[in-house]
Amino acid sequence: MRSKLIIGLVLISCILVTWLFSYIYLGLLNAYEQSGRLMEIEYSWFFRLLLNIGGYLTVLLPGFILYKYVEKSNYFDNASSKSVLYRTLYACFGEPDRLPETVKPTKLVDETSAKEGYELIFCFTGLMGAYLVWGLLQEKIMTQNYSMPDGTLIKFNDSQFLVFINRLLAFVIALTRLLYTKQAVVSAPLYKFSYCSVTNIISAWCQYEALKYVSFPTQVLSKSCKVIPVMLMGKLISRNKYEVYEYVTAVMISVGMMLFMFGSNEDNAVSRVTTASGAALLALYMACDSFTSSWQGALFATHGCSPLQMLCAVNLFSCALTAAALAHQPASAHSLALLQDPTFAFDCLLLSASSAFGQLLIYRTISSFGAVVFTIIMTLRQALSILLSCLVYGHVVTASGGVGVVTVFLALLLRVYCRQRLRRRRAVHA
Repeated sequence: MRSKLIIGLVLISCILVTWLFSYIYLGLLNAYEQSGRLMEIEYSWFFRLLLNIGGYLTVLLPGFILYKYVEKSNYFDNASSKSVLYRTLYACFGEPDRLPETVKPTKLVDETSAKEGYELIFCFTGLMGAYLVWGLLQEKIMTQNYSMPDGTLIKFNDSQFLVFINRLLAFVIALTRLLYTKQAVVSAPLYKFSYCSVTNIISAWCQYEALKYVSFPTQVLSKSCKVIPVMLMGKLISRNKYEVYEYVTAVMISVGMMLFMFGSNEDNAVSRVTTASGAALLALYMACDSFTSSWQGALFATHGCSPLQMLCAVNLFSCALTAAALAHQPASAHSLALLQDPTFAFDCLLLSASSAFGQLLIYRTISSFGAVVFTIIMTLRQALSILLSCLVYGHVVTASGGVGVVTVFLALLLRVYCRQRLRRRRAVHA
């Protein structure tokens, strides 16, 4: 009875903290919107980002207070009964019991390699299709004018609303599938998914926002250099150890992609005009995105999550955080009204569906091959999509661009060869 009373008081305190932060957040938002000077300067995105983070804190801070109380009071050990409240808190903060892993029969190296090869091809082709559609729609929504019911043309610019729509549909799809197949919805404490959820939201927001300051090809170029940051983040988070050939091929892929991008001239060329805001947004995007995939890889390794469980849990937090930030923004009502335009509604639905399918394949790839291999796949996807664009629309690729393509594929072949050689050597020693 005493523990329930204390938990009740803690929950009331969390609600009061949420209300207080919501009040402060709304005051800051109103002050920002009434100050025309802040909204007009180039670095207005920084204030919008701070306001978004303030919205996230209305959810994260009360959750942190509740987590610290549960940890300090040993609530799960002292609770007298497993009530609905107990089960809810346990799903959020408790460590589920892990079943002992069964001893798997040793597979032949060739058999394992063939199976991994088919899995890699499936993930690669799926990611190619999903994110080719996603990338085209992303640029269309952020740059095209849409028609309101009264006939006026409006340009959509609410990146946060677009992130919320994407995450909401992905969560509904994942939850429906888990319930339909009668799988466990939670495989790890929910709070652990909040870290990658926050960085995932911020990276997505930065990606949409960066298109206001840099060209789409420039954004693609920044993504092509992401292999090295992901490896560094893997060392920092999971203490991963990489072989020398992995560092060499990572540098080769980055250099090759830069040569290829700068070698794709004419209309497809990388914009030489990149503002400081665009560079800062791209840098923040790369840091957050590298952390997201590395943290998810660590969760797959330590808790044995399935890709669907990861998709469901991450997007649950993403929906809660983005909804908290959107709840106090008058622009959200404007974005909802824009959904009355059938073209905009269809574009959002298709964008969200391709994003959900792409996320599921991302988690499947990270679960099977790790964050670095996933990043290499996405880099190769970008190279092939640009190469396809050059072939279809007749864009000229210079000699340096051709050298870049050859360098990327040589790096991939070298990586596969060294990995297979190292695996056979380990199998012989075993």
